[in-house]
Amino acid sequence: MRAEERRQAIRELLQRAKQPVSATALAAQFSVSRQIIVGDIALLRAAGADISATPRGYVILRETGGLVRQVAVQHDAAGMGEELNAMVDQGCTVLDVIVDHPIYGQLTGPLQLSNRYDVGQFLSRCAQSDARPLSELTEGIHLHTLSCPDEAAFGRVCRELRRLGVLLEG
Repeated sequence: MRAEERRQAIRELLQRAKQPVSATALAAQFSVSRQIIVGDIALLRAAGADISATPRGYVILRETGGLVRQVAVQHDAAGMGEELNAMVDQGCTVLDVIVDHPIYGQLTGPLQLSNRYDVGQFLSRCAQSDARPLSELTEGIHLHTLSCPDEAAFGRVCRELRRLGVLLEG
């Protein structure tokens, strides 16, 4: 298979995928190295593909038909799991985390967490890594972009985050 054919196949696979697909899984499927896949993804992005890298793999973000909202929160690293579960338990997907860095400006980390299993996997990767959450760069202050099925679900998220004492409100 030629490189251009492989890139087109990767794009089509990601469009059909219901879950993120890792570079390792793509490399095995196309019998190339992981680094070749990383390069293919970079070239697809440069050509305009809306491919995001999440902690669980690559995704092409789709319109959910629901509401997209943001919440501002503040907590320490120990509160991360409780905060994320509070959002997914209300039927929302945590699309990303955003911090305002004093040097680099806005930094965004895609998450794509939809349920407690996703949150657990994310927390497990955090515990096994030397890397620190983005929120530690900003004394725990950060935003999350959420995809919610409706306004009622978003309202429940805000009430739960308020109950936890982590919701920042103007």
